[in-house]
Amino acid sequence: MLLAAALADAAPDRQWAYGPDSTQRLDVYLPARPQGAPVLVMVHGGAWMYGRPDAPNVVDAKVSHWVRERGFVFVSVGYRLVPAVDVATQAQDVARALAEVQRLAPDWGADPQKLVLMGHSAGAHLVALLSADPAQAVAQGARPWRGSVVLDSAALDTEALMQRRHLRMYDRAFGSEPAAWRAVSPTARLAPASLPMLLVCARERRDDSCAQSAQFAGRVQKAGGHATVLPQPLSHSEVNARLGEPGAYTQAVDRFIDTLLAGTR
Repeated sequence: MLLAAALADAAPDRQWAYGPDSTQRLDVYLPARPQGAPVLVMVHGGAWMYGRPDAPNVVDAKVSHWVRERGFVFVSVGYRLVPAVDVATQAQDVARALAEVQRLAPDWGADPQKLVLMGHSAGAHLVALLSADPAQAVAQGARPWRGSVVLDSAALDTEALMQRRHLRMYDRAFGSEPAAWRAVSPTARLAPASLPMLLVCARERRDDSCAQSAQFAGRVQKAGGHATVLPQPLSHSEVNARLGEPGAYTQAVDRFIDTLLAGTR
Protein backbone atom coordinates (compact mmCIF):
# COMPACT_ATOMS: atom_id res chain seq x y z
CA MET A 1 0.00 0.00 0.00
CA LEU A 2 3.02 2.29 0.28
CA LEU A 3 3.52 4.64 -2.63
CA ALA A 4 6.76 5.03 -4.53
CA ALA A 5 9.00 7.85 -3.36
CA ALA A 6 10.26 8.65 -6.86
CA LEU A 7 9.12 11.79 -8.57
CA ALA A 8 6.65 11.59 -11.41
CA ASP A 9 7.75 12.04 -15.02
CA ALA A 10 5.16 14.80 -15.40
CA ALA A 11 6.13 18.09 -13.75
CA PRO A 12 3.40 20.42 -12.44
CA ASP A 13 2.92 23.71 -14.24
CA ARG A 14 2.12 25.43 -10.95
CA GLN A 15 2.28 24.69 -7.23
CA TRP A 16 0.12 26.39 -4.65
CA ALA A 17 0.11 26.24 -0.85
CA TYR A 18 -3.33 26.11 0.74
CA GLY A 19 -2.03 25.91 4.34
CA PRO A 20 1.10 26.58 6.40
CA ASP A 21 2.41 23.01 6.43
CA SER A 22 4.71 21.98 3.57
CA THR A 23 2.46 19.00 2.78
CA GLN A 24 -0.57 21.24 2.22
CA ARG A 25 0.02 21.91 -1.44
CA LEU A 26 -1.62 21.69 -4.83
CA ASP A 27 0.32 20.44 -7.87
CA VAL A 28 -1.45 21.85 -10.93
CA TYR A 29 -1.09 20.39 -14.45
CA LEU A 30 -2.48 22.54 -17.26
CA PRO A 31 -3.48 21.60 -20.80
CA ALA A 32 -2.25 23.59 -23.79
CA ARG A 33 -5.56 25.49 -24.05
CA PRO A 34 -7.31 25.36 -20.68
CA GLN A 35 -10.08 27.86 -21.38
CA GLY A 36 -13.26 26.45 -19.83
CA ALA A 37 -11.54 23.15 -19.01
CA PRO A 38 -13.04 20.74 -16.49
CA VAL A 39 -10.99 19.98 -13.38
CA LEU A 40 -9.98 16.58 -12.01
CA VAL A 41 -8.72 16.73 -8.41
CA MET A 42 -6.69 13.72 -7.21
CA VAL A 43 -6.04 12.70 -3.57
CA HIS A 44 -3.13 10.29 -3.10
CA GLY A 45 -3.11 7.23 -0.86
CA GLY A 46 -0.54 5.76 1.48
CA ALA A 47 -2.28 4.28 4.57
CA TRP A 48 -3.06 7.82 5.82
CA MET A 49 0.59 7.94 6.99
CA TYR A 50 2.62 8.06 3.77
CA GLY A 51 2.46 9.09 0.14
CA ARG A 52 2.95 12.25 -1.86
CA PRO A 53 1.07 14.04 -4.63
CA ASP A 54 3.92 13.75 -7.16
CA ALA A 55 4.38 9.97 -7.02
CA PRO A 56 4.43 8.38 -10.52
CA ASN A 57 1.47 6.07 -9.85
CA VAL A 58 -0.58 9.07 -8.73
CA VAL A 59 0.25 11.36 -11.62
CA ASP A 60 1.88 10.01 -14.78
CA ALA A 61 -0.84 8.06 -16.62
CA LYS A 62 -3.59 10.37 -15.40
CA VAL A 63 -1.84 13.53 -16.60
CA SER A 64 -1.05 11.90 -19.93
CA HIS A 65 -4.69 10.98 -20.49
CA TRP A 66 -6.76 13.74 -18.88
CA VAL A 67 -4.45 16.72 -19.41
CA ARG A 68 -2.61 15.99 -22.64
CA GLU A 69 -5.30 13.97 -24.43
CA ARG A 70 -8.55 15.31 -23.01
CA GLY A 71 -7.71 18.90 -22.05
CA PHE A 72 -8.55 18.73 -18.33
CA VAL A 73 -6.82 20.66 -15.59
CA PHE A 74 -5.44 18.03 -13.19
CA VAL A 75 -4.69 18.93 -9.56
CA SER A 76 -2.87 16.52 -7.24
CA VAL A 77 -3.47 17.31 -3.57
CA GLY A 78 -1.00 16.94 -0.72
CA TYR A 79 -2.28 16.84 2.85
CA ARG A 80 -0.96 16.40 6.38
CA LEU A 81 -0.32 12.82 7.48
CA VAL A 82 -0.91 10.65 10.54
CA PRO A 83 0.44 10.91 13.26
CA ALA A 84 0.95 14.68 12.81
CA VAL A 85 -2.83 14.97 12.44
CA ASP A 86 -5.76 12.58 12.70
CA VAL A 87 -7.88 11.29 9.82
CA ALA A 88 -10.72 13.74 10.49
CA THR A 89 -8.24 16.59 10.07
CA GLN A 90 -6.98 15.03 6.84
CA ALA A 91 -10.52 15.19 5.50
CA GLN A 92 -10.63 18.86 6.45
CA ASP A 93 -7.35 19.39 4.57
CA VAL A 94 -8.80 17.81 1.44
CA ALA A 95 -11.93 19.96 1.76
CA ARG A 96 -9.84 23.11 2.14
CA ALA A 97 -7.75 22.10 -0.85
CA LEU A 98 -10.94 21.61 -2.83
CA ALA A 99 -12.17 25.06 -1.84
CA GLU A 100 -8.86 26.56 -2.96
CA VAL A 101 -9.05 24.77 -6.31
CA GLN A 102 -12.55 26.11 -6.86
CA ARG A 103 -11.34 29.62 -6.00
CA LEU A 104 -8.28 29.48 -8.27
CA ALA A 105 -9.73 27.54 -11.21
CA PRO A 106 -10.78 30.64 -13.17
CA ASP A 107 -7.21 31.96 -12.91
CA TRP A 108 -6.06 28.75 -14.60
CA GLY A 109 -8.67 29.07 -17.35
CA ALA A 110 -10.70 26.23 -15.87
CA ASP A 111 -14.39 25.96 -14.99
CA PRO A 112 -14.86 25.41 -11.22
CA GLN A 113 -18.42 24.23 -11.88
CA LYS A 114 -17.02 21.23 -13.79
CA LEU A 115 -15.00 19.57 -11.05
CA VAL A 116 -14.66 15.86 -10.28
CA LEU A 117 -12.89 14.52 -7.19
CA MET A 118 -10.83 11.31 -7.23
CA GLY A 119 -8.77 9.43 -4.64
CA HIS A 120 -6.92 6.15 -4.20
CA SER A 121 -6.70 3.93 -1.11
CA ALA A 122 -6.51 6.22 1.95
CA GLY A 123 -7.25 9.09 -0.42
CA ALA A 124 -10.27 7.16 -1.69
CA HIS A 125 -11.55 6.87 1.87
CA LEU A 126 -11.20 10.63 2.38
CA VAL A 127 -12.95 11.30 -0.94
CA ALA A 128 -15.77 8.89 -0.06
CA LEU A 129 -16.13 10.50 3.37
CA LEU A 130 -16.57 13.98 1.90
CA SER A 131 -18.79 12.72 -0.93
CA ALA A 132 -21.07 10.84 1.47
CA ASP A 133 -21.64 14.02 3.47
CA PRO A 134 -20.64 17.08 1.41
CA ALA A 135 -21.62 19.39 4.28
CA GLN A 136 -18.20 18.56 5.76
CA ALA A 137 -16.54 20.15 2.73
CA VAL A 138 -18.94 23.07 2.66
CA ALA A 139 -17.95 23.82 6.26
CA GLN A 140 -14.39 24.31 5.02
CA GLY A 141 -15.42 26.72 2.28
CA ALA A 142 -15.90 24.30 -0.62
CA ARG A 143 -18.92 24.15 -2.89
CA PRO A 144 -20.52 20.86 -3.96
CA TRP A 145 -18.77 19.27 -6.94
CA ARG A 146 -20.12 17.06 -9.73
CA GLY A 147 -19.16 13.69 -8.22
CA SER A 148 -16.29 11.44 -7.22
CA VAL A 149 -14.22 8.44 -8.33
CA VAL A 150 -13.27 6.25 -5.36
CA LEU A 151 -10.31 4.00 -6.23
CA ASP A 152 -10.28 0.88 -4.07
CA SER A 153 -11.07 1.80 -0.48
CA ALA A 154 -11.61 -0.96 2.06
CA ALA A 155 -12.57 1.51 4.81
CA LEU A 156 -16.00 2.57 3.61
CA ASP A 157 -17.60 1.24 6.81
CA THR A 158 -14.93 2.22 9.30
CA GLU A 159 -16.90 1.13 12.36
CA ALA A 160 -17.42 -2.40 11.03
CA LEU A 161 -13.82 -2.59 9.83
CA MET A 162 -12.42 -1.79 13.26
CA GLN A 163 -14.63 -4.38 14.99
CA ARG A 164 -13.39 -7.32 12.94
CA ARG A 165 -9.94 -8.68 12.29
CA HIS A 166 -7.96 -6.03 10.40
CA LEU A 167 -4.50 -4.87 9.43
CA ARG A 168 -2.48 -3.07 12.10
CA MET A 169 -2.23 0.04 9.95
CA TYR A 170 -5.93 0.72 10.60
CA ASP A 171 -5.25 0.93 14.34
CA ARG A 172 -2.54 3.50 13.70
CA ALA A 173 -4.86 5.50 11.45
CA PHE A 174 -8.18 5.27 13.28
CA GLY A 175 -7.20 4.69 16.92
CA SER A 176 -9.25 2.80 19.50
CA GLU A 177 -12.25 5.05 20.15
CA PRO A 178 -15.58 4.02 18.54
CA ALA A 179 -16.69 7.65 18.37
CA ALA A 180 -13.63 8.47 16.25
CA TRP A 181 -14.35 5.51 13.96
CA ARG A 182 -17.88 6.75 13.40
CA ALA A 183 -16.76 10.31 12.74
CA VAL A 184 -14.65 9.21 9.76
CA SER A 185 -16.89 6.44 8.44
CA PRO A 186 -18.41 7.17 5.00
CA THR A 187 -21.20 4.75 5.86
CA ALA A 188 -22.00 6.39 9.18
CA ARG A 189 -21.77 9.91 7.69
CA LEU A 190 -23.90 9.08 4.64
CA ALA A 191 -26.43 11.85 4.00
CA PRO A 192 -29.36 12.14 1.57
CA ALA A 193 -27.38 14.88 -0.20
CA SER A 194 -24.46 12.56 -1.03
CA LEU A 195 -22.75 13.15 -4.36
CA PRO A 196 -22.58 10.60 -7.22
CA MET A 197 -19.75 8.10 -6.80
CA LEU A 198 -18.01 5.52 -8.97
CA LEU A 199 -16.51 2.89 -6.66
CA VAL A 200 -13.62 1.12 -8.43
CA CYS A 201 -12.50 -2.03 -6.64
CA ALA A 202 -9.61 -4.45 -7.17
CA ARG A 203 -10.69 -8.07 -7.58
CA GLU A 204 -7.19 -9.23 -6.68
CA ARG A 205 -7.30 -7.62 -3.24
CA ARG A 206 -7.47 -10.09 -0.38
CA ASP A 207 -9.75 -8.09 1.92
CA ASP A 208 -12.56 -8.13 -0.66
CA SER A 209 -12.95 -4.43 -1.28
CA CYS A 210 -15.46 -5.26 -4.03
CA ALA A 211 -17.95 -6.71 -1.54
CA GLN A 212 -17.47 -3.67 0.69
CA SER A 213 -17.94 -1.32 -2.28
CA ALA A 214 -21.14 -3.12 -3.29
CA GLN A 215 -22.50 -2.88 0.24
CA PHE A 216 -21.73 0.83 0.43
CA ALA A 217 -23.23 1.47 -3.02
CA GLY A 218 -26.41 -0.24 -1.89
CA ARG A 219 -26.64 2.02 1.13
CA VAL A 220 -26.05 5.11 -1.00
CA GLN A 221 -28.83 4.07 -3.38
CA LYS A 222 -31.19 3.26 -0.51
CA ALA A 223 -30.60 6.77 0.84
CA GLY A 224 -31.56 8.23 -2.55
CA GLY A 225 -28.08 8.81 -3.94
CA HIS A 226 -26.15 7.43 -6.90
CA ALA A 227 -23.26 4.97 -6.62
CA THR A 228 -21.92 2.44 -9.10
CA VAL A 229 -19.33 -0.28 -8.53
CA LEU A 230 -16.67 -0.94 -11.17
CA PRO A 231 -14.72 -4.13 -10.36
CA GLN A 232 -11.34 -4.52 -12.09
CA PRO A 233 -9.10 -7.60 -12.50
CA LEU A 234 -6.20 -5.64 -11.03
CA SER A 235 -4.23 -5.32 -7.81
CA HIS A 236 -4.72 -2.49 -5.34
CA SER A 237 -1.74 -0.57 -6.70
CA GLU A 238 -2.61 -1.26 -10.35
CA VAL A 239 -6.07 0.27 -9.91
CA ASN A 240 -4.25 3.54 -9.32
CA ALA A 241 -1.18 3.30 -11.57
CA ARG A 242 -2.99 2.00 -14.66
CA LEU A 243 -5.86 4.47 -14.64
CA GLY A 244 -5.27 6.71 -17.63
CA GLU A 245 -3.66 4.00 -19.73
CA PRO A 246 -5.54 3.08 -22.94
CA GLY A 247 -8.15 0.40 -22.43
CA ALA A 248 -11.58 -0.50 -21.11
CA TYR A 249 -10.84 0.56 -17.53
CA THR A 250 -9.98 4.15 -18.40
CA GLN A 251 -12.86 4.27 -20.87
CA ALA A 252 -15.33 3.25 -18.14
CA VAL A 253 -14.07 5.97 -15.80
CA ASP A 254 -14.24 8.46 -18.68
CA ARG A 255 -17.88 7.57 -19.29
CA PHE A 256 -18.74 8.21 -15.65
CA ILE A 257 -16.89 11.54 -15.61
CA ASP A 258 -18.44 12.62 -18.90
CA THR A 259 -21.90 11.81 -17.56
CA LEU A 260 -21.23 13.96 -14.50
CA LEU A 261 -19.95 16.86 -16.61
CA ALA A 262 -22.94 16.63 -18.93
CA GLY A 263 -25.21 17.03 -15.94
CA THR A 264 -27.18 13.87 -16.68
CA ARG A 265 -26.56 12.26 -13.29
